[in-house]
Amino acid sequence: MAHDDLRSFLDALDREGQLLRVTDEVMPEPDLAAAANAAPRLGDTAPALYFDNVTGFTAARIALNVHGSWANHALALGLPKDTPVKRQVEEFIRRWNDFPVAPEWRADPPWAQNTMDGDEADIFQVLPLFRLNDGDGGFYIDKAAVVSKDPEDPENSGKQNVGIYRIEVKGKRKLALQPVPMHDIAQHLHKAEQAGDDLPVAITLGNDPVISIVASTPMKYDENEYELAGALRGAPAPLASAPLTGLPVPWGSEVVIEGVIEGRKREIEGPFGEFTGHYSGGRRMTVIRIDKISYRSRPVFEHLYLGMPWTEVDYLIAANTCVPLYQQLTTEFPEVQAVNAMYTHGLVVIVSTAKRYGGFAKAVGLRVLTTPHGLGYATTVIVVDEDVDPFNLPQVMWALSTKMNPSGDLIRIPNLPVLELAPQAQPPASPTSSSSTPPRPSPPIPAAITAIRSATCPRPRHGSTACSSWPPTADPGPPATGRPGTTASRSRMSEKTVCPRCAHPAITRLFTSPVPGAWDVLQCEQCLYCWRTSEPARRTTRTAYPDSFKLTVEDIRSAPEVPAVPPLRREREGREPSHTHRELPHRPVVR
Repeated sequence: MAHDDLRSFLDALDREGQLLRVTDEVMPEPDLAAAANAAPRLGDTAPALYFDNVTGFTAARIALNVHGSWANHALALGLPKDTPVKRQVEEFIRRWNDFPVAPEWRADPPWAQNTMDGDEADIFQVLPLFRLNDGDGGFYIDKAAVVSKDPEDPENSGKQNVGIYRIEVKGKRKLALQPVPMHDIAQHLHKAEQAGDDLPVAITLGNDPVISIVASTPMKYDENEYELAGALRGAPAPLASAPLTGLPVPWGSEVVIEGVIEGRKREIEGPFGEFTGHYSGGRRMTVIRIDKISYRSRPVFEHLYLGMPWTEVDYLIAANTCVPLYQQLTTEFPEVQAVNAMYTHGLVVIVSTAKRYGGFAKAVGLRVLTTPHGLGYATTVIVVDEDVDPFNLPQVMWALSTKMNPSGDLIRIPNLPVLELAPQAQPPASPTSSSSTPPRPSPPIPAAITAIRSATCPRPRHGSTACSSWPPTADPGPPATGRPGTTASRSRMSEKTVCPRCAHPAITRLFTSPVPGAWDVLQCEQCLYCWRTSEPARRTTRTAYPDSFKLTVEDIRSAPEVPAVPPLRREREGREPSHTHRELPHRPVVR
């Protein structure tokens, strides 16, 4: 059965015993992320989670772990929930053979029930935002389908793109998006910026389950994701036209956000706890200006937890990474038997193939590196004989242990692209390396190689914390004793090796404040943020604080006492919290 929207799929999960409705009141941080982190650990039949009683929000409805088990993945494809993993992959391949299936256009999409335009648009009024991991630099939207078109060929539906990218909320009308260079949207943006234009985009949240699957599938540049969705659904994917941009968007979405990626504009984005199980550092990324928000009444906010595998994202991007690799390889190498790219988004790819001639396995392995997925993601490729099942890891390890001779069978290719989100990139969190131009040396960025701590925080469940700390480096700890300029303050300064706001490693010491307790004043050369060594880094992570919270040199140099934290934005402006969204009160961190 094909599901046209998220709500009908949640109902189907409920009927199959695959939806857990949590009616107890929970904290947005850390309870929601902790639950979403724990659920996939229950095994291949882990349920989706549904929350509608969240502290600090009214009328919030949040769905997590929707694709977070093989049972849920099977139901998304209309298969029995006990369908084995390998059978699901085989069915995915069979349905891919029906690609393309043209979508159908429908009128009166449910997301058109409510609208916000221009300056009235406010994403905080629509979505109950919360952070997923302690080290995240802000609120993120990470399971939305972003729709864009090739600006040089906008009428070519094959060159449009539907992709899932991490999106940081920077303000009520401002988002930051990370277009990884090997993704189609990065090519669209490059063409738009070359022409001096902005790139129109539509961001759709709370989509039917197959849209989320195809939006995270590494397809070729001229292949249409909606046409693949029709093949996987066994029925045309229902679409509607976004009212402002005219972009094709899923008919059944909960929320549609329209705007533009502003050409040649970049701002600091990150850090973010990524699918690798590590934080990626802060970098300058593209900025989206929101011009229109359309949404269903009481929208369901579908969020996705990322962390150390396996989490929901690993189920979501498992089969749909294996299958396109299989299809692309067998076009040229029909000897290929199977492809397993399920682990950590296919950073490791295992291929089973028969031999055509001597050295054939090496040719297959090298071809993997030039596929849409292999460009940047595939860092290790393991090629095994046709009698080895790549989905059976004990068999794979047996083959590596007994058949592989490192002296001749191990090929190392230097200076190929490595996804900058991956901690093994050299240097960490750097863009790709070129085979013709050696990468410039750069110091490592600790935030990019710090493992994500469990979202199940060892803190009081209903105590005085909302998981609002952000320690990408060492915990600054309690203030040292002594007057400014003493040995104690100097040692504390030496522990500040990166900016707690953007993780930039270049730190400048401006001066020592004469105010007791303020100590050395440091400045980040990248984001121009000033802070004192006694300031907890958590204070920089809340979008609820106005930009004026950034302490300037003058603020500290002339302050008669340690500058105090200003009130939250809404309190400062004398406005009451929204009827839909209330920002979390500031709470001291319990360490």
